[in-house]
Amino acid sequence: MASADLIEELSCSICLSIYTDPVTLRCGHNYCRECIDHVLDTQKAAGLYICPECREEFKERPSLFSARALRNIAEKFLISQPVPEDTGIYCTECVDSPVPAIKSCLLCETSLCAKHLRDHAKSPEHVFTDPIIYPGNRKCSFHKKAVEYYCPKERVCFCVYCMAVGLHKGHPVEKLDKASEKKKEKLRKDLEILTSKKAWAEKEVRSLKKRKTDLEDKADDIMETVTAMFQDIGKDLEELEKRVLSEISKEKEMISESVSNLIQQLEKQKDELSRKMSQIEELCKTADPILVLKDQNSNEEEDIYQTKEEDNIDTKIPSEDDFHEHSITAKLHELSDFIKDFQIGTLQSGILLDEETASNYIQVSKDLRTASLSAVKLFRPESPRRFKNYQVLSKRVFSSGQHSWEVDTSNSNSWRVGLCYPTMDKRSYIGDNKSSWCLQKEYKYNIMHVSKCIPFIPKPTSYKFQICLDYEAGQISFYELNDPIRHLHTFNTTFTKPLHLVICIWNGSMTITN
Repeated sequence: MASADLIEELSCSICLSIYTDPVTLRCGHNYCRECIDHVLDTQKAAGLYICPECREEFKERPSLFSARALRNIAEKFLISQPVPEDTGIYCTECVDSPVPAIKSCLLCETSLCAKHLRDHAKSPEHVFTDPIIYPGNRKCSFHKKAVEYYCPKERVCFCVYCMAVGLHKGHPVEKLDKASEKKKEKLRKDLEILTSKKAWAEKEVRSLKKRKTDLEDKADDIMETVTAMFQDIGKDLEELEKRVLSEISKEKEMISESVSNLIQQLEKQKDELSRKMSQIEELCKTADPILVLKDQNSNEEEDIYQTKEEDNIDTKIPSEDDFHEHSITAKLHELSDFIKDFQIGTLQSGILLDEETASNYIQVSKDLRTASLSAVKLFRPESPRRFKNYQVLSKRVFSSGQHSWEVDTSNSNSWRVGLCYPTMDKRSYIGDNKSSWCLQKEYKYNIMHVSKCIPFIPKPTSYKFQICLDYEAGQISFYELNDPIRHLHTFNTTFTKPLHLVICIWNGSMTITN
């Protein structure tokens, strides 16, 4: 395909089409014979002939010299060109049937086919372009002339008359084509940037979708495991209930049998005592003293007084405490309270702050979730694990897997939060060294590593952020928890040591919400 430069060299400056029967003026400029004849005819009344390009004047009508070589080149070029596609823009002069237009006249606001283009006025004020749908949009709104220039300062297109009257005096003015190419070059660069950003966004979407799927699969696996565990626990509880009830039932039978035996013994003893009481009563009624004294049964007096079953009968009667009710109910109440107070967090890898690493100016809440600036120095015991500045580590370290945490920064406007190796210098701040990565807010929001700040725009509007760790992938990602969630930055590296969550705070407080 021919280059744009070749097409320009083979185009008539009047009709803007490839030369048809080209001729040459004495000044050396070439035109279609029909085009230049029409221009010279319009100039005849003025008695002065002017070349449309160089403006050289001729007192007599200039002679036209046939440019045979140029004609041959133009004809061969036209033959080699493919049939132009139908642009959907048709000649406004062809009323019988739609004929594709090959040019548009900005002055007349018409589109023309090859036939009507030859008949159209070719004076300089008629400006031709490739076919466009609305030629009127290419005219100056003040002078109704074709726009030819562009003012980058005011970002407007204007005609030669606007420039003549000084409307854009002192402004950098460019020809439309040159300004258009500059704008296209900028648009191409913008397109490259947007394409790169779109590719990044698509990659992040794929990553988040995968993470979402992985998390959902993990949750399903945990739910299945917990369901199976509760089924096993249910079976164990059923067995425990049966065993406890069986033990109580056995104890009941033993106690019942023991008490029944005691009752039988006491019934026999009662009968014997009744018999003796009857004998004694008979003796008491006897008048013969010899008979009374000779009665052998009355010699059991000593046994009567020595045997006092009522004194130790209580020791043989089973106690209610033998059922161990208090012990059983106490254990079951403990189990009940545990179930009622059970929190899902007991199953999760919850993260707590380690007060043993907290600076003497950082106060840690009782639930070990909130770090706040202390109004006074706390004078904690010296420890090689304790920070010298305003920081605190998490108790737990992370050396594998995927983890995420949320932090609430609504009560502070000067802080840092992120991850670090346990070996990070306790006199250094997170983000100021190779051993840590963080999100920072001081005067503005930044991502930090090795003291290098990476600002991001627009600034967050939420005070809640999420930190995600994928240890095996070597990624630490930060997100703003807004609607929708906004990705801020991802560090990519290879971890060589376990990682701690670390909080640095210079005023107010910061809370880990999960």
